[in-house]
Amino acid sequence: MKKIGIIVLILCMQITFAQVNRFVYQVTMKSDVTNKNDVKTENAYLDISQDKSVFYSENRIKRDSIIQNTFQSGGARGFNRDQMESLRSNINYTIEKDKKDQKIYFKDRLGRDMYSYEEDRPLNWKILSETTKIGDYKVQKAETDFGGRKWTAWFTTDLPYQDGPYKFSGLPGLIIKVEDDLGDYSFDLMKNYKIAAFPTMNQFGNTIKVKRADYIKQQKKFYADPASFMTQGGGGFAQTRIGGGISGPRGNGGGNPADFRKRMEERVKDDAKKNSNPIELQ
Repeated sequence: MKKIGIIVLILCMQITFAQVNRFVYQVTMKSDVTNKNDVKTENAYLDISQDKSVFYSENRIKRDSIIQNTFQSGGARGFNRDQMESLRSNINYTIEKDKKDQKIYFKDRLGRDMYSYEEDRPLNWKILSETTKIGDYKVQKAETDFGGRKWTAWFTTDLPYQDGPYKFSGLPGLIIKVEDDLGDYSFDLMKNYKIAAFPTMNQFGNTIKVKRADYIKQQKKFYADPASFMTQGGGGFAQTRIGGGISGPRGNGGGNPADFRKRMEERVKDDAKKNSNPIELQ
């Protein structure tokens, strides 16, 4: 009986250890430089396991679920465009932190392809003595300069994670709140709970691995001429590709290709205008 009890205890510990801890942050953004009164908010997930963490939009998972259901029901004919529009996000990127190698990977879609780069700038924190309480957590203040902004973070050692939203990490605890000094961006922990595993995210097109500087160049080209990124070659950039071509509801749904490209180009340029105050200024 004692041996059985030990085995059950070990199995329970393994199951608990294998679980993923999900932290839900409210992200507040003033992304339009011409209209600081336009404040956008949405939720984002920070999923943490022993080996890695992933930060992404809550709407991303909801959109992926709709796409998956569309495939299962026969493809683009059952595609609910209005529902997808209601789930459009200002957090179109995904950030993965590798715990073992201490590396941060940024992923963002430009046209038909996903671009990925390894973050090449370290976060240098200045930990201050000031403490306070946010919700149930005792937190301590820290500051850093990153991406052309000055950031203030509040972290807690009450939780056993040295992580945080977006690219923020490296403090001796979990970041509960972080905001820039201009009040343009803030991330505030709302709640946390356990999930069984990392969700599977839909992957369309190729993944192109680039340097951060090359991604910035490609992003500018995409905003200037989005239609060129819908052709093979991703705006003329040749790099390492993984995966296959785009298909399904992310394509034109069988409609007129010229009309689709026009709509896509208008949407991208409108998004670029509305996101003229990015989280990283440099």
